[in-house]
Amino acid sequence: MHDLFNRMSHAVSKATGQPTTFVVAVLLVVVWAISGPLFGFSETWQLVINTGTTIITFLMVFVLQSSQNRDGLAVQLKLDELILATKAENSFVGAERLTDDEIRQLRELCNTQRVEAEHQLEAEGPRRPPARAHEKGPVSRPSSHSRRQKLKAP
Repeated sequence: MHDLFNRMSHAVSKATGQPTTFVVAVLLVVVWAISGPLFGFSETWQLVINTGTTIITFLMVFVLQSSQNRDGLAVQLKLDELILATKAENSFVGAERLTDDEIRQLRELCNTQRVEAEHQLEAEGPRRPPARAHEKGPVSRPSSHSRRQKLKAP
């Protein structure tokens, strides 16, 4: 059942995201509007569009949420891989599963470290521009990785 829903919601999401689908929807509304005089703008005529759009909207909520959940998980997986591949602070892997308080604490810790890094850079004074190819060696700067190494999991 779960697999069937995933396949259907993926197909519906892909189809509804196409320009052709939008054009078809606009044409249906235009046909409905043009048919108004034929039906005397009756309540039944109005009920057709109201019922149709309500049902479609209701069902699309679930399709969109499923698509958003899938996309969110894929993005988190990619971010986790980048964290692991760059040897950044591993406490950020799986951060989406932390409680709101844990996320707030982690954010405060990051802000504190950012301020400390800014103060350190200010204390070091102005920087020269990086060396050009014809000059001797590059200007060394502290790496962001060394600043992140101070970050400890909450």
